[in-house]
Amino acid sequence: MLLTIMQLYVPEFIKQKKLDELFRLTAAAFRSQPPELGGFSFSERLAEYALFTREQAERCLQDGYSLAEVKCRLYQNAFAFGQDLRRSLRITTREEAAMALKLMYRLIGIDFRCDRQGKFIIRQCFFSRYYSAAVCRLISALDEGLAAGLAGGGRLCFEQRLTDGGSCCQGNWSGV
Repeated sequence: MLLTIMQLYVPEFIKQKKLDELFRLTAAAFRSQPPELGGFSFSERLAEYALFTREQAERCLQDGYSLAEVKCRLYQNAFAFGQDLRRSLRITTREEAAMALKLMYRLIGIDFRCDRQGKFIIRQCFFSRYYSAAVCRLISALDEGLAAGLAGGGRLCFEQRLTDGGSCCQGNWSGV
């Protein structure tokens, strides 16, 4: 019921709270501190998140960090976030998990579509304006963790990305 209502309207303060949580879990994965966001609107926070994640990912890529370790932390933190959402939204079916992921993505400017076989397509992505292909590949560990946490398992795999020059992102969400 809550998920159905949220398809229609999500209050600004809830969007800000969830984005702030995403900031914290992402910063923790990068072993850094999130920027101060007091007084920022949701759209300003979202732009700051894109800049922050790009900066952190580029730092890791340039400074020779273990990308496998960073990806693992991003995945694990996003998985826990997805599990929390799964519990709070009372998600029990794969269809509800797909609906929740579509909603979460819509809130952050990603047009996510997924069919019953798990094939997905993203025609528009807010972050594609900010990310290089390498940054996108690293940050997508967040997508993979969130999707698995919401669904109670499964795997989100990208086969094509906007940041690689594709006309869209495409892939498969197994387990859905």
